[in-house]
Formats: sequence, C-alpha cells, structure tokens
Amino acid sequence: MAPADIRHVILDILERIAPDEDLSDLNDGVPFREQMELDSMDFLDIVMELRKQYRIQIPEADYEHLISMSSTVNYLQPLLKDAPAGV
Repeated sequence: MAPADIRHVILDILERIAPDEDLSDLNDGVPFREQMELDSMDFLDIVMELRKQYRIQIPEADYEHLISMSSTVNYLQPLLKDAPAGV
C-alpha cells in the first residue's frame, strides 16, 4: 500500500473515532494529541481498527511510532506493503 493510501486509511479511522474533529487541516508532522481531542482509549481504538481491518499486530512498545500522521505512515508502510488499498 502506498503512503497516500495509508494516510487515507488513518484519516478514515480518525473520522470514525473522533467524528467532531476537523481533519481538513491536520498537520502530518505534529502529534495527533496536539491537534485533536484524543485520549488513550481513542488511541487504542486506532490500533484495534488497524488490527481488525488489516490483521496486523502493533506491540505496545511500538505505540510511540504512532504519534503523528507522518510517523504512523512510516511505521505502517512495511507492515501494509502487500495490503490492497481501499480495504
């Protein structure tokens, strides 16, 4: 899956988890929690959605790689390299 596709997947998940958030001006380099009202349960929801949709396991030790859009896309790219876009 291409980085742009992964970004779209994350945006879709964020829209479901935080429907009241305006994601149109999300800065990919800034941590999600500095831009959005996300708590630890919301963060776990993101991880669980990725597990459910793509059957990937993200160890708790790797959660630090999911703090911003750019770091999340970089982390997920090798894990989703063979996943079809639009799943």
